[in-house]
Amino acid sequence: MALLSDLVNLNLSDSTEKVIVEYIWVGGSGMDLRSKARTISGPVDDPKKLPKWNYDGSSTGQAPGEDSEVIIYPQAIFKDPFRRGNNILVMCDCYTPAGEPIPTNKRHNAAKIFSHPDVAAEEPWYGIEQEYTLLQKDVKWPIGWPVGGFPGPQGPYYCAIGADKAFGRDIVDAHYKACLYAGINISGINGEVMPGQWEFQVGPAVGISAGDELWVARYILERITEIAGVVLSFDPKPIQGDWNGAGAHTNYSTKSMRNEGGYGVIKKAIEKLGLRHKEHIAAYGEGNERRLTGRHETADINNFLWGVANRGASIRVGRDTEKEGKGYFEDRRPASNMDPYTVTSMIADTTILWKS
Repeated sequence: MALLSDLVNLNLSDSTEKVIVEYIWVGGSGMDLRSKARTISGPVDDPKKLPKWNYDGSSTGQAPGEDSEVIIYPQAIFKDPFRRGNNILVMCDCYTPAGEPIPTNKRHNAAKIFSHPDVAAEEPWYGIEQEYTLLQKDVKWPIGWPVGGFPGPQGPYYCAIGADKAFGRDIVDAHYKACLYAGINISGINGEVMPGQWEFQVGPAVGISAGDELWVARYILERITEIAGVVLSFDPKPIQGDWNGAGAHTNYSTKSMRNEGGYGVIKKAIEKLGLRHKEHIAAYGEGNERRLTGRHETADINNFLWGVANRGASIRVGRDTEKEGKGYFEDRRPASNMDPYTVTSMIADTTILWKS
């Protein structure tokens, strides 16, 4: 008699050319990922060759019940680390039956910005540092924390090892390898300052692919925590008090910044970001005011400042960039629950297209 695990791990390529495609999209809250699967006749490596599909938008907060159909367009393909074989994950965005992007489709506008000739010519690179917190399922309290109580103060936990300091490493490593298997350009992981909190980095990725890769990395992480019986939180300040919040620091450079004389281009770009500080903050994640307090390695949400190697600044420039006179900078303002399509395209729009 076959075990359930035997059936879950069946290699379909031994018996059929058919492939399972998991369609992934962003739901009505802007952070809830949804997905469902369908069978296609054989392997596909181009999203344009995949059929469009639909779902009940009234059940995701994206359409009224009397006109509930939302159409999903396949946009980016990744290998499926759960089903493996020729099976794939596909990141989609969402449209009305008439072909108009629905309000929660942030990818559509981002794609327009990244396809602008001036932006494309600059080849914008992104590296996104996604912080997150792992919570105990039944009490919604960080893993490794005593129920109803607190661990010792911050200090021993950042990049730590040991059963009393690092909680959830099996989930983190499973996610790391699953992302590499999927073809996501995940560049690293580390334990964060607050116990039970971790970070992974996606990038460097060019243009719209940064958003696609981060969303699918989030999807894979939530699937793994589902298996582990742990709750995944992207709340920017999951625990009030003297604990670090969770951000999504976004590293950025353009071709002009990476070339000789790039430091001057960087300073002009930062000046433009400062002039649009309020617009960026408004788009950088819900609840960010609880995180950007001027404490715990953040700048105050109402103030814009930049500095070299300053983790209390809105924008941090690395020592290497200053020394070499070219490179990249880090926007430290985005919250952990930000939409990467919005943040990456807005940075490009402000620094390349916007005329101050």
